[in-house]
Amino acid sequence: MGKLDDKIAIITGAASGLGEACAKLFADEGARVVIADIQDDAGKALADELGGLYVHTDVTIPKEVEALVQAAVDQYGRIDIMMNNAGIDGEQAPTPQSTLENWNRVMDVNMNGVYYGMKYVLPVMIEACSGVILNTASTVGLNAMGALPAYSASKAGVIHLTKSVAIENAGWRIRANAICPSVVKTPLLEHFIANSPDPEQTQRGFESLNPLPGMVTPEAVARAALFLVSDDSEFISGVALPIDGGYTAR
Repeated sequence: MGKLDDKIAIITGAASGLGEACAKLFADEGARVVIADIQDDAGKALADELGGLYVHTDVTIPKEVEALVQAAVDQYGRIDIMMNNAGIDGEQAPTPQSTLENWNRVMDVNMNGVYYGMKYVLPVMIEACSGVILNTASTVGLNAMGALPAYSASKAGVIHLTKSVAIENAGWRIRANAICPSVVKTPLLEHFIANSPDPEQTQRGFESLNPLPGMVTPEAVARAALFLVSDDSEFISGVALPIDGGYTAR
């Protein structure tokens, strides 16, 4: 038996990167996975591969997130797991030089998207008196990084919003946690490196960032996510779990 047998799980930003790794592992553990993304071809292909459902979802549009939740309920009758994973890095620039457009875009995807996901799934979980929410934050939400004001603020906001939701919904046996990965080799990171002033130096810096040798893999993050959405963590809620090879311990 799998750890998520017969569970219904929504994952946003699931067509690639961390979301894809989590979708595959959750499905391997018995879950029926709802893939939510704006990458239609990749999302549909993954849903077909996993025997799940694909729903085109722009997490910055509340009505689309609401429709995602409704589609999952219509298809499966309930939602056991909601993983708000969709996110972007945005531009790299000191605060005075960063643009308002970048601030608004990053906050809209990273912060508002998580809020919408929880806002619309919570009534379903409250009615069922059960459910697990997992939000993707970052070590940057715990230890800020210069020249990333919007990303740092959005991920810190996700952590505290997660804690707030964990507290207010505990009476319905709903848990909410956040994962905080360090640098992970995903398309998002590759975009970050390519747009840095010195991509080669940035690459070397990331490879030696954590005390543990090597870089965090999407599969390592997926295994931590599995722990937090499964019954193995049945009494863990309101936690922001670093997956960082000791980075935040310093």
